[in-house]
Amino acid sequence: MNLPIIDLDLFLSQPATSDAVRAECKRAAEALITYGACILHDSRVHASHNDTFLDLLEDYFAQPEEALRKDERPELSYQIGVTLDNTEKPKCAVDEPCLDVIKRLAPDQRPLDISGHSPDPKCRFFWRMGDAPPYESKFPGLNAPNVTPEAAHIKDRWAPTMDQWGSAMKDAVSKLAEMTALGLGLEQDAFSSAGAYGPHLLAPTSSDLTKYGAKDTILAGFHTDLNFLTIHGRSRYPGLNIWARNTGARIPVKIPPGNHLLVQAGKQIEYITGGLIKAGYHEVVVNDATLQVMERRKRELPDRPLVRISSTLFWHLNSDHDLAPIPELQQKAREVRADQFNLGRDEGEEMEYPPTKVGAQVQDELKHIALMT
Repeated sequence: MNLPIIDLDLFLSQPATSDAVRAECKRAAEALITYGACILHDSRVHASHNDTFLDLLEDYFAQPEEALRKDERPELSYQIGVTLDNTEKPKCAVDEPCLDVIKRLAPDQRPLDISGHSPDPKCRFFWRMGDAPPYESKFPGLNAPNVTPEAAHIKDRWAPTMDQWGSAMKDAVSKLAEMTALGLGLEQDAFSSAGAYGPHLLAPTSSDLTKYGAKDTILAGFHTDLNFLTIHGRSRYPGLNIWARNTGARIPVKIPPGNHLLVQAGKQIEYITGGLIKAGYHEVVVNDATLQVMERRKRELPDRPLVRISSTLFWHLNSDHDLAPIPELQQKAREVRADQFNLGRDEGEEMEYPPTKVGAQVQDELKHIALMT
């Protein structure tokens, strides 16, 4: 996978004014502009903590549906607790700008067809990793307290495991936000301060491969994320594809072993940069590589649930933050659009980013994917 690997260790070990750090920060910003994604190397992250997290979530989602339903909070737009399969709809199935993106891709680089694809056959659990704001938020439903599962074999392990892995990913991605700000010519805390009280969500997503394990099953239809930056640890099953902005090429994700994480741009960073950094399109499907891992795990670990868990955290800006493009970045975005057009990459109609609150932007996106009425 030809994504740049950004060295967070360098950023943490040297002054932000050093030439080496400035160059790495510029690489981070350019990676997000070019690809909408990058690989992040952070030696503080332990693969064993990710494995413990994946084990816990496999056990959780292997429970009967009636046990899982106790953790649903539809009245909070499913922004805490569990969302069961066939609930969330892929926005791109009906969204004209998104469908236009698909049409402009080369036929052999397009996602699996979502035109007839109803809600995604995936489950998800949202565990809030944000600090409560020291004021009354205008968006209390986006900042609700956590839900802890009741099952005896889950409950005691839950908070320690979720907080351990969630904190590691949250810290890594918030530092990448600082690197990106510096790389774009902004103050180091331009983004991280706006995310200080963001409703960050550890968001493991589950796909039951005993039910949805046939080749070319769409587990998560072609879409972008609504938050600022999304960070992933390694999943045990392949199937995540992302699309590079600069080429429109589909890239099957394979996170390198060791202390590496995948970061993708979301809608909030697209908004605040005026489209200079575009939210990255991606899908999760069952492909040949997925099937191979399924067969291997059936042989080697017959007693473990056959469940694909994504190791994911959504990093958000503060719900009450005023969201609007930074003028100098929006101008740079227009220049990049022009450069892309001259290279034969028509990006379609220029998007508008009217000023709004982050919470209002999130609520609008939730309505599109059928999580909020």
